[in-house]
Amino acid sequence: MTAQSTTPTGPTSTAPTSTGPTLTSPTLTARLNRAQPYALGLFRIVIGLLFACHGVASLFGLIGGTAIPAGTWPGWYAAVIQLGAGLLVLAGLGTRSAAFLASGSMAYAYFNVHQPESLLPLQNGGENAALFCWAFALLVFTGPGALALDRLFGAAQATDTQTHEEQGTPVTA
Repeated sequence: MTAQSTTPTGPTSTAPTSTGPTLTSPTLTARLNRAQPYALGLFRIVIGLLFACHGVASLFGLIGGTAIPAGTWPGWYAAVIQLGAGLLVLAGLGTRSAAFLASGSMAYAYFNVHQPESLLPLQNGGENAALFCWAFALLVFTGPGALALDRLFGAAQATDTQTHEEQGTPVTA
């Protein structure tokens, strides 16, 4: 309960009190901002794992899937992309490139497999394709977040570049 005075008499009036951070408080915003790379990293890991599981199910017939015969267009190639890109995104290695490939493959799946049946994903069974497409598109623009192998190799590369710049030696790509 907050206490408020009906007459503003300076030091005797009391302002509303708060028991903790609110959704608009700078403290909560700062905490959420500090957690953002970790939330993005966790998002990347879960999306990569789920995508790789689809690839495993389609390629090997495991975890409730049915194996697609090798070389079958487009299903087998989609499963290879699902497994490969899913594992790369899961590990955070080449995240943006793998996510770009995965997003494109899911856009293809949606528009060529699902959308001809009906316009809306709920009607044509394309929810997974649409969600994966947009989730991977997000990772293309945001990067891998925390806990990614990209960060390890990127940090080593940034350190090498900084060392060369400090020594005045040219950096070759």
